[in-house]
Amino acid sequence: MAIKFVTNQPAVYITDEKILAIADIQIGLEHELYKKGVVIHAQVDKFLRTLDRLIRTTKAERLLIVGDLKHIVPGISRREERELVRFFDHLTKKVEITVVKGNHDTGLAGLLPKSVKIYDGGGVKIGKYGFFHGHAWPDKSLMGCDHLFMGHLQPGVEFSNDIGYRATEQVWLKCRLDKQAIRKHYKIKDTGEIELTILPAFNKLLGSAPVNKMKKGNYRGPFTDGSLDVGKSKVYLLDGTFVGVLDKMDK
Repeated sequence: MAIKFVTNQPAVYITDEKILAIADIQIGLEHELYKKGVVIHAQVDKFLRTLDRLIRTTKAERLLIVGDLKHIVPGISRREERELVRFFDHLTKKVEITVVKGNHDTGLAGLLPKSVKIYDGGGVKIGKYGFFHGHAWPDKSLMGCDHLFMGHLQPGVEFSNDIGYRATEQVWLKCRLDKQAIRKHYKIKDTGEIELTILPAFNKLLGSAPVNKMKKGNYRGPFTDGSLDVGKSKVYLLDGTFVGVLDKMDK
């Protein structure tokens, strides 16, 4: 299979393109938490160790960041600037890097090395794969893809028992866009298979939105015209366990 969820990691590897894709790193989040009294050391070194291991084990040749590389919005802090420079200085020696901008990525472009490719919120098409963050509608060109990847939603599933204990686990959502609705929206004659995978957040400090507890219609993202029925999504834990179809799960 060309698309592989990396076991127990919020990362996907696309074998035929040798792409390792992640979303929602939000470097700088810990500084905001510090201002609220929560002391957490800078996470960049931890991210780099994890990415080094993933690049090595998958043999990826390209790292694709599907939006929200940085945290503060609007603008950018000096701390984020320093950590982003260190982040890219380390990784550009190992892989080619592509960044699709998310809604948190204001002020990012000026900090990127020339070797890093950056695309706006409309995303980027690579072969039969399309990547966009999910805070805005993807570019029309991506609708010719068979497989789409987005972040932004940071999906999780909440589990509970009869005595009130609750836990939220990160999940992958796999669904398919409605071709007829997509053709109508974009005014196009044909599409690819347009199967959509929604990535969990790479930065686990961000938490997860318990999609099995969301009311219908509360989905954050594009395709609000009926192009996507999130309830029909297949839900997978990070270890690959299939836990069901979202609409059939206990609310």
